[in-house]
Amino acid sequence: MMKFRSLLKPSVLLILIVLLAAVLRFYQLGINPPSLTWDEVAWGYNAYSLGIDGKDEFGHFLPYTSFVSFGDYKPPVYAYLTIIPVWLFGLNAFTVRFPSAFFGTLTVLITYFLVKELFSVRNGKKHEQQNFIEYVALVSSLFLAISPWHIMLSRAAFEANVSSFFIVTGVWLFLYAIRNKPWLLILSVVCFVVSIYTFNSARVVAPLLFFILVLGHIHQLFRIKKSTITAFVIGVLLLLPIVPFLLSPQARLRYQEVNIFSDINVVKTANQEMVNNHNVKWAKIIDNRRVVYSLSFLKHYFDNFNPSFLFITGDPNPKFSTQDVGQMYLWDLPFIIIGMLFLFRQRKGKWWILLLWLLISIIPAAVARETPHALRIESALPTFQILTGYGFVSAILMLKRYQRRIVFSFFVILFLFVGYYLHGYYTHYPKEFAPEWQYGYQQAIKYIGRQQQYYDKIYISGIERPYIYTLFYLKYSPQEFRQTAKVYSDIFGFIHVDSFGKYQFINPTNTSVKEKALFIAAVNQVPPSVHILQTFYLLDGTPELIAYTK
Repeated sequence: MMKFRSLLKPSVLLILIVLLAAVLRFYQLGINPPSLTWDEVAWGYNAYSLGIDGKDEFGHFLPYTSFVSFGDYKPPVYAYLTIIPVWLFGLNAFTVRFPSAFFGTLTVLITYFLVKELFSVRNGKKHEQQNFIEYVALVSSLFLAISPWHIMLSRAAFEANVSSFFIVTGVWLFLYAIRNKPWLLILSVVCFVVSIYTFNSARVVAPLLFFILVLGHIHQLFRIKKSTITAFVIGVLLLLPIVPFLLSPQARLRYQEVNIFSDINVVKTANQEMVNNHNVKWAKIIDNRRVVYSLSFLKHYFDNFNPSFLFITGDPNPKFSTQDVGQMYLWDLPFIIIGMLFLFRQRKGKWWILLLWLLISIIPAAVARETPHALRIESALPTFQILTGYGFVSAILMLKRYQRRIVFSFFVILFLFVGYYLHGYYTHYPKEFAPEWQYGYQQAIKYIGRQQQYYDKIYISGIERPYIYTLFYLKYSPQEFRQTAKVYSDIFGFIHVDSFGKYQFINPTNTSVKEKALFIAAVNQVPPSVHILQTFYLLDGTPELIAYTK
């Protein structure tokens, strides 16, 4: 009996929750998702290149504002975090995804401490209230550990997942510094700045969230002037290098590609509606493009609270959802509602931070064309799980009679939901969505590695951004790539590689090839009367790529 009670200690339960989180994020990490996307491969190869000579794939020495990559100018932190895993375990899917899984696991741990700070009580408060906060902290961490949303984004090289860790840690350190150790304010500021260097959406969320924290604690900050001034100066110094980049055309490129305000059709439609209404004054107001853009923003904003997205089918993009389970479990819905009701009613601790954090985190997705979008609003985690945990514990405390039986029943139901999700994720998901993860590219490139010595030229087509897969899976020397690569930028500013070494990335169907050449092409690109050497299949048996000679 004593041993069982010792297992129920908060510290032991927290360790078990974090271990569960680690298992759910690291188990079969290198093989599920079934392959690497081109962005994941780009992270890995840039880390590999940095580990060799301190330069990115295109020869820029220790880039600190962004990596050129495909011309999308990726924030730099994820690549640097990948250097050590690649150095220790080689260039492969596991090492590329390691930072995301690792920091995803740590986020579960930090969530526990964050909740205790959000709802902290002063000494002398009732013991029952302290227990309530302890339970909410543990349950919130558990719900994040088993969250389909967080598991999916922790199991691939999504820099948003790492950025979320730094935001969560930044908020926790800020609150802890205000209450206990002022010097931790410096680390809090560093975390917020690092998040800005990690993911584009954080460049909106982190400053707004930090500004709200400052406004809400302005009097406490004046009382710790030395730490406040030091943290401010360090934050400004760390941000200065990225400011010129954020104001540059390169930084605007990605924003212009995805944001709703770049859609010229909105302006055309608004102008046409005003003409149709004979340009009367009320038409110029109602059909004004600014009104239309504002309505579009609101629609996109609230799309991210769509119950189907949150609880039924999840994000339409299979990279972020298994498509048969929501971003959260349907089981979470009643407890989120209960949590919000009790939070407004009781107003414990810094409850307002939680709600403002959630509202702010949706803004980056609201200005984007694709909506809802689980990745762009990942900085909202773990607010959803904390609300669920708050509601769950509040509901249990209301049900005093047969409380143990009810808790047991609830967790049995939760176990069934989690089991259903995990069964689908490990059994059906890899086969069903292998094309979304560019499955087959690894097999095709590794086949090239075994056969390339017999050919003068190798032509690769039918693969999205084939050069980066070739570099990654062949572990091609970065120095040799830079010396021989033929690189150009298109009219939109995106980077393309036509060739390097003996590798050509064009469709040679209508081109006469005199050299002894090996071809890799998509099934629909293979010309008639060729000698097929090998076919590369998806996990469901569908042919994807073909190796052939003429």
